[in-house]
Amino acid sequence: MTGRLDAVIFDWGGTLTRWHDVDFHAESLALAQAVVRSPGAEDDHHANAARLHRAGAAIWARSRDHQRSATIGDLFDEAGLEHDRDLLAAYYEFWEPHTETDPAVRPLFEWLRAEGLKVGVLSNTIWPREWHVGFFERDGVAHLLDGDVYTSEIAWTKPSPRAFEAACAAVGGVDPTRCVYVGDRLYDDVWGAQQVGMRAIHVPHSTIPEDQRGHTEGAPDAVAHHLDEIPGIVQRWQ
Repeated sequence: MTGRLDAVIFDWGGTLTRWHDVDFHAESLALAQAVVRSPGAEDDHHANAARLHRAGAAIWARSRDHQRSATIGDLFDEAGLEHDRDLLAAYYEFWEPHTETDPAVRPLFEWLRAEGLKVGVLSNTIWPREWHVGFFERDGVAHLLDGDVYTSEIAWTKPSPRAFEAACAAVGGVDPTRCVYVGDRLYDDVWGAQQVGMRAIHVPHSTIPEDQRGHTEGAPDAVAHHLDEIPGIVQRWQ
């Protein structure tokens, strides 16, 4: 492909944040604190956590196999449990240490915008928009985004072409063939982006669990072992 680029769109977890191994049992225990307890009924916190863990596996399998999106509410529904959003603080606090924006992101976003390129985010997530925006605001980069799409707000997840088309629309209705997508997963990010004509940069610094790898893998148009390598790649493509 040739021609000037209009936008660079990024995955979030494991791309704009550094990859962290997560204790998913501890995650489920934190999530279970939001379960509404039935008056007079004995509450089995560990049983609820186990149900939520199985529900999480089910909704992420649907994302992988059928590109169907979900929310935190859908997760509790899948588990057959009622929850109170006001009780999600323990779950939020469990994840917050894993949400730190890579220090290389701000100078990268500033460089891209100085080059006249739109900057966007497309994230597979069940979390609400306000959590993600809050993390970007906390780390001083929210004002550098031209558009951001979180799959908890749309019907599809990566690698569905509709998810990538939504991200292109969010940054100003740009042509996918004039966009670059940057991500850490060869299925969701690289193969998915290439299906709509985007060029794809793979950032291979995440340990992707086997059950999240998907059914095929894309061959990236470029590889960046660190985010600060992306300007050089983009310059070559301009």
